[in-house]
Amino acid sequence: MQYLLVLALTPTQWYLMIFFMIVLLVVGVVCIQFASLWLQSLATRAGIGLWTMVLMRLKRVNPAVIVRSRMMAVQAGLLEKYSVPTRAMESHVLAGGDVQKVIKALIAADKASIELDWNTAQAIDLAGRDILEAVATSVNPKVIDCPDPRRNQGTLSAVAADGIELRVRARVTVRTNIKQLIGGATEETVIARVGQGIVQAIGSTKSYKLVLENPDSISKTVLEQGLEAQTAYEIVSIDIADIDVGENIDARLTADRAEAEMRVAQAKAEQRRAAARAREQEMIARIQQNRAAVVLAESEVPRAVAEAFSSGQLGLLDFYELKNVQADTRMRESIAGEGSTRAGRTTEG
Repeated sequence: MQYLLVLALTPTQWYLMIFFMIVLLVVGVVCIQFASLWLQSLATRAGIGLWTMVLMRLKRVNPAVIVRSRMMAVQAGLLEKYSVPTRAMESHVLAGGDVQKVIKALIAADKASIELDWNTAQAIDLAGRDILEAVATSVNPKVIDCPDPRRNQGTLSAVAADGIELRVRARVTVRTNIKQLIGGATEETVIARVGQGIVQAIGSTKSYKLVLENPDSISKTVLEQGLEAQTAYEIVSIDIADIDVGENIDARLTADRAEAEMRVAQAKAEQRRAAARAREQEMIARIQQNRAAVVLAESEVPRAVAEAFSSGQLGLLDFYELKNVQADTRMRESIAGEGSTRAGRTTEG
């Protein structure tokens, strides 16, 4: 009988029956897929229905993440303190945030009596900061080395007023400042400011011995400068971990200055020596020039004598008398030269 009724169905009724069967199959698959999450939501009073989970899947949001986050918030009592709608969680996931980490951070902040709301927490997470680590650091301060050993040799070089170099390594204890976490400077800025403050404090000290005797004075001076302004951290303490005495910078600079002055003096002496040599060569050239003039003048004498003979102004006797005078002059010059040479030899002896 039932078989005959089935055969008696029209094509339209067949199509409707197949459609309802497909709908029931899809609903069954969805119920089987989200049954576990729905039961968990129902048991923990998370308030997320089955249809909402289906819509999350259509939005490409993982329903398991939202349900578990909602469950943690309900169990921790956050929904009574903060208004965190399910759509806000979905929007945070679609924006690329980690909603579970935000909920964990809110729970940790609530247990530690730290002021933190949903809007601030999700803004910090979307800004790229680790909100859970920030809350943990706010509860349990962390220690950072100054300077950063990953970037340099691990010591700060500072020079006291007496010219002695000190190599310092400090440890800075910081906690996260949740209110300034958005837009606040990072850990690198804190390290740079602390290093600058230590160098400045040592540089204003009269003697390196004072720093070695009381390193805490440097820490107090640096803390009073308010280095944590506009940063995401609050400086708890600055401890000088190690101090080593380096070079005597003042003595080295004095030696370098003396060496530079000596080189300048040598350069000036060499310049004067070169000028004297040039002057000597100039005098030699003038002597040669005067000798040339003398030779030229002597060459005019025979011509003048010849002209005197031709004009009758000079006779033969006068010429011989001139020769005798010249011979006598040369003899006297020779005798005078030998006398000066003997006198020089006698003096040397």
